[in-house]
Formats: sequence, structure tokens, C-alpha cells
Amino acid sequence: MLPRMLTFGMTGDGGFDPLVLLLMALLVEAYIGEARRVFKIVRHPVKIIGDVIAFFERKLNRESRSQADRAIRGALVVVFLCGAAFAIGWGVSWLSLNHAFGWIIEFAGIVMLLSARSLYDHVSDVAKGLRQNVAEGRRAVAHIVGRDPDSLNGAGVARAGIESLAENFGDGLIAPVFWYVLFGFPGLLVYKTVNTMDSMIGYRSPRYRAFGMTAARLDDALNFIPARLAGLFFVFAAAFVPTAKPWGALRIMLRDSKYHRSFNAGWPEGAMAGALGLKLSGPRQYPGTTVNDPWIGDGVADATAKDISRALYLYFVACLINGVWVAAIAMVRFSL
Repeated sequence: MLPRMLTFGMTGDGGFDPLVLLLMALLVEAYIGEARRVFKIVRHPVKIIGDVIAFFERKLNRESRSQADRAIRGALVVVFLCGAAFAIGWGVSWLSLNHAFGWIIEFAGIVMLLSARSLYDHVSDVAKGLRQNVAEGRRAVAHIVGRDPDSLNGAGVARAGIESLAENFGDGLIAPVFWYVLFGFPGLLVYKTVNTMDSMIGYRSPRYRAFGMTAARLDDALNFIPARLAGLFFVFAAAFVPTAKPWGALRIMLRDSKYHRSFNAGWPEGAMAGALGLKLSGPRQYPGTTVNDPWIGDGVADATAKDISRALYLYFVACLINGVWVAAIAMVRFSL
């Protein structure tokens, strides 16, 4: 029994089992966050992916082309970049499993492609800014939302921070972990590539509607299960957070998730709104346009910096639950 315990999580070549590597990466990322000093010297992988996407978009998405032509070219870009991401991810996984120190590359890649701590820090900055004054809150929230910060009052700033926390919990942590658990590093890298494409070209504006259509649809598909998992994790987390309401989280998530303009983002947002007794989403102003979406939740709309702190507490517990389910899967696989 002792030798088996000593080799738990190790491969035959001295590397680590992918799930153990993932758990280690979750812990390290939770501690170091964005590691901004490192990425002043080394370019972040997501920025490299973004540079490639921007290159293809400039070359292929020209206004002189027809909508059908732009849609086809956008679809080909998605196929090419996903194929390249899968190939690179497979190479990293092969190296990790077949060379004694190859796991270091995969481990570093996982840490860089997760964003649990950085999301926490950005939303925490919103609460800190809002405690000073509304202007500081607007300045902080402008880093994480696309809406016009100058149109937001104090409650609007607080809601924007909480909504960003809920939505990005799904695509910044749960979805990358989900696809890594299923398909290893290739699954994680393909997901981050698609998610980056969606964030850059997946808009309904005249410029991107056709070219980014495939990227947006694929991102919706890849987030379908993770978004609902994220909502459930908030429901479970609410049971361990003082003043949070687990049954309220479940009720609002199931009732109001359909009101969100994204059929994925409404699940974690609904759970967050119900857990904290807030109204989220609703009418919002973006540069040049106003979105008159319905409210999610039946609580109060006047959120404050204190509510952001409550949301961060809920988020922290949900992150722990995410780590627990990965550890449980690793233990089950180890015991077989």
C-alpha cells in the first residue's frame, strides 16, 4: 500500500497525472493570480492568441466582401485556430507524459490559462474604489465590463462588478477546468482559443456579425454545461455563506436564467442574484446603445460595496467546491 500511495498522481516517467497537475495549478493560480511582473517580460498566451485572431480578422474581414463570404472566412479561421490549438495542446500533453520534466510546461500553461484569482482581484478593486467614491468605482469597473462606466451610479457600479464576477466564474474558471478534465491540455487550449475569439469577434455589430458568427456559436456550445455547473456551484456555496440563500439561488437560477440575453450567463448570474437577494442585469448602457433587458432576481437593485464583498465570499467558496470536485474525480480514478 505504501508504494502506491507514494506514487499517487505520478506517471511512469516521473511526471504528474493530469488531474493532479490541474489541482496543483488551481492552488498556485489562486496564490499568484496574474503574475504581472512575469508577463511584462513574457507575452501571455491569451495575448498571443489574440494577436493571431487580430491578424486574420484584419486580413479576411474586409467590408468590401459580402456577408456570406465573411461568414465562410470566419468559420475557416475558427477551424484553423482550433486545429492549431489542439495540435499544440496535444504536443504539450505528450511532452508532459513522456518526459520527466515535461510536466512543467503543461503546469505553467494551466496556471496561465486560469483566471480565478485575477477575477477576484479585479472585482475586489471595484469594491475598494466604490468605498472611496463613485468615480473610483467607475474607474475600477471599466477594466472588467464593456458598458459605459460614466452612465453608472454607485448601485450600477456594484451590480456591474457582481455580474462580471458571476459570468466570468463560468468562462474564466469552470469551463477551462471542465474541458481540461474531459480532454486534458488540448481541451483547455481549444476552449481558451474559442473564448478569446468570441471576446474579440463574437459581436452582433455590422463588422463582426457574419465573420464572428461561428466563433460566437461555438463559444455558446462549449459553455453550455460549464455555465450550468457554475450556477450549481453558487447554489451549493450559498449553503456555507452567512446571509446567502441557497434555495433562493436555486429558485432564481431556474426561473430567471432565460431572461438573460446569453442563454449561458443567466445561470451563474441568476444563482448569484438569488443567493444575495439582489436584482441583476436589467437595463444597461453601452457606448452608443442602451440594452433594455429584464431584471434577474426579485431582490433589491441598490447594490453596494458590501454586496460585492458578499459576492466575493460566495465566489471564494464556489472556487473551493470546484477544486473539491476535481479532487474527487482524481481520487475515484486513482482507486480504480
